Amino acid sequence: MDELVDRLDEQGNYTGQTILKSDAHLHGIFHPTVHIWFFTKRGEVLIQQRGEFKDTHPLLWDVSVAGHIAAGEDIYIAAIREVKEEIGLTIVKEDLIKVGVFKSTKQHRKNLIDNEYHHTFLCELKVPFSSLKKQDSEVEALTMIPLITFADEVWGLGNTAKYVPHSTEYYKTIIKSVKEQL
Repeated sequence: MDELVDRLDEQGNYTGQTILKSDAHLHGIFHPTVHIWFFTKRGEVLIQQRGEFKDTHPLLWDVSVAGHIAAGEDIYIAAIREVKEEIGLTIVKEDLIKVGVFKSTKQHRKNLIDNEYHHTFLCELKVPFSSLKKQDSEVEALTMIPLITFADEVWGLGNTAKYVPHSTEYYKTIIKSVKEQL
């Protein structure tokens, strides 16, 4: 499904222009997204396995919830919407802990260039894992993983092939930020 997204410049500033998401990906135009990492006070992180038919990184493990911010949409509203869509959980703005904004440039193939700024949040998972309802069209599976295992696999390079290849700095920031919340 195509949608309008805000066009950003290379520094992540809004240009006041909108573009279809498909055109942004075709031409490598920067646009904003949200990433929400869920964690528990027991030191676990919720990760999602991307759907089998996703254009990028099918069946790899990734951030708990992620998605595009619609043109003109508030970043927090987008995060709340994506959480509801992808894992069936209702949260409020106050549940979100801002971690940072990360520039990401990835050319998957000639006609698919992901140039995005990820507005990244943490959110404590306060409901049982069993109450989550994955969005079948986007998400293959959900699982909880101990933070120490997750850190070893993405930062310690123990099993990086099973994860979406975000930068080391990105993963380090997520792991350190979750540790600060425990």
